[in-house]
Amino acid sequence: MKILKFILCFLFALTFINAGLNKFVHYAPSPKLTEEQAKVFAAFEEIGWLLPLVGAIEIIGGVLFIFPKTRALGAIMILPVMIGIVLHNLYRDPSTSGIIISVILFLINIFAIWDNRKKYKVLIE
Repeated sequence: MKILKFILCFLFALTFINAGLNKFVHYAPSPKLTEEQAKVFAAFEEIGWLLPLVGAIEIIGGVLFIFPKTRALGAIMILPVMIGIVLHNLYRDPSTSGIIISVILFLINIFAIWDNRKKYKVLIE
């Protein structure tokens, strides 16, 4: 079980590190966007600091997510980005594959938060 948890967390982390790096280096081809999605991403690009901020959060959160000692912090850092991804896929891109992948990643993120719940208890006491 411990090895499976590490593998899931490692793959989750690599997904976000890759997505974050791509926001800076632009090495992966962009998927074909609908007209509505193109408007959304044009607005994101208009706000010049937004995508670099999200990319930095994805990279830092992904690196933190790899290591069990820092996974709780990485999971919390990535959570707002993950919620945005899920909502985007539900609202703007209702293709089955995008929703399935984003929900699986969201569930891994929620599992990591739940698994580290004792570390968060100090924050709310």
